[in-house]
Amino acid sequence: MAEVNADTKHDARPHPRPGSASRQTWRYAFAGLSASLVGLGLARFSYTPLIPALIAAKWFSASDVVYLGVANLAGYLAGALAARAVATRIGAVNALRAMMLLATLSFLASSAPVSFTWFFAWRFLSGLTGGIIMVLAASVILPHTLPARRGIVGGVIFAGVGLGVAASGTLVPLLLQQGLQQSWYGLGVLSAVLTLASWWNWPKEAKTDTPSSHHAKQHHTPTAARALLIQYGLNAVALVPHMVFLVDFVARGLGQGIAAGSGYWVLYGLGAIVGPLVTGHLGDRSGFGPALRAAFLIEAAAVLLPTVSTAPVSLIVSSIVVGGFTPGIVPLVLGRIHELVPHSSEQQRATWSHATTSFALFQAAAAYGFSWIYANTGGDYLVLFALGGGAVVLALAIDLGLALTARKA
Repeated sequence: MAEVNADTKHDARPHPRPGSASRQTWRYAFAGLSASLVGLGLARFSYTPLIPALIAAKWFSASDVVYLGVANLAGYLAGALAARAVATRIGAVNALRAMMLLATLSFLASSAPVSFTWFFAWRFLSGLTGGIIMVLAASVILPHTLPARRGIVGGVIFAGVGLGVAASGTLVPLLLQQGLQQSWYGLGVLSAVLTLASWWNWPKEAKTDTPSSHHAKQHHTPTAARALLIQYGLNAVALVPHMVFLVDFVARGLGQGIAAGSGYWVLYGLGAIVGPLVTGHLGDRSGFGPALRAAFLIEAAAVLLPTVSTAPVSLIVSSIVVGGFTPGIVPLVLGRIHELVPHSSEQQRATWSHATTSFALFQAAAAYGFSWIYANTGGDYLVLFALGGGAVVLALAIDLGLALTARKA
């Protein structure tokens, strides 16, 4: 099976013992975790706690800072669209290493407000790295993983998102004491260290690692898998209010200051560390369909909670739970794709690529739309949380509707 290093078929040495294969799997998972930490956890999410500081330092206006955050989401969409072509051209592992280097460079390049265009370009490129890493990291590692452990290994890979969120929420306030420019330098150094530490831990690529859209198109995609693409996109909409506006909502909207906003962002990050591990384990144990349905229900309640109460306990619960599902939804959707398309690894890779593109497209559209709504409602954050909650309720309704239709059939 493919769970043991696929390159052993080209090696005259004996196949590794189960213990050795297990260690190898976790070494690969560490590389994936590092990539998601750099390209998603830091390159995307470290910007959120920097927003109030960027405004206070007058690097950019409040409206410009929000649109610079959206540039990262647009880059993520471009990365998701380009990932398979890049992997075909230079190899998936080479692409992953290159994206980690590019993310590191983006931090260093953002250390001075040269111009809005300069900053926008680097925020876009940092998003591009995240989109490519999201599509490729799991598809490189999971073929070397036992099917019964794919949920938890996927959870480890995407726990890097939460680690990056938590690291940015704890490091950024400390770095800001040295200055805004020094904050960008510090994030760049951390990214460089992780890139170097993971460099030799990726699996060697077999020829089958290169996706083939030609073969993928020869397989019929089930209706439930196509619906999953829409559900995953709606889930992306639900995450935008917390991902983009949480810190600013607490810091300026509630008047509690940057330190308080960063505190809730740390809670969001702690939830994001644990979330994919919990959801991946539940998916392995109960099946990814039921686990995904439960996730939509819990997430809807958490996203809507600030519209009901802004008491500290409500914000704590909302931050932790939504933080948990930000990366936690990923192993569930990956596992669900493997359930819905069980017989074709090529179609699984193609469906996951399409799912990531759907997520990025819905997220970028929601971020732009929510930024417009925010600007035209006098900064009404609660409307954004209500719209986000409605999106994930719709995702759950689609899932339940498909289940009822299948039962009647």
